Amino acid sequence: MTPDITTLAASLSAALGLFVSYQAYRGYRRHGSATMGLLAVGIACFTAIPFALQALLAPALAWSDAMAILAIVASYNVGLVAILWSLRGGGR
Repeated sequence: MTPDITTLAASLSAALGLFVSYQAYRGYRRHGSATMGLLAVGIACFTAIPFALQALLAPALAWSDAMAILAIVASYNVGLVAILWSLRGGGR
């Protein structure tokens, strides 16, 4: 069974998001900047966590489509709030 192009694109997007999130986390650890930590959380919640919820957790727990979408939207919202808070200089 070969994965289709959308699965490959989503996997690539999640991997790239994890890489960027890791780089922001390294900046947080190196400089102690809370804004970089919030940015790392936001990017992870906006890119990698929704993929993990949809591709791994939802099938393993036999979630309905509505439950999976609710979890993904919640992750997007947490990510957006964290990114917004990091841009506003929150958590100084």
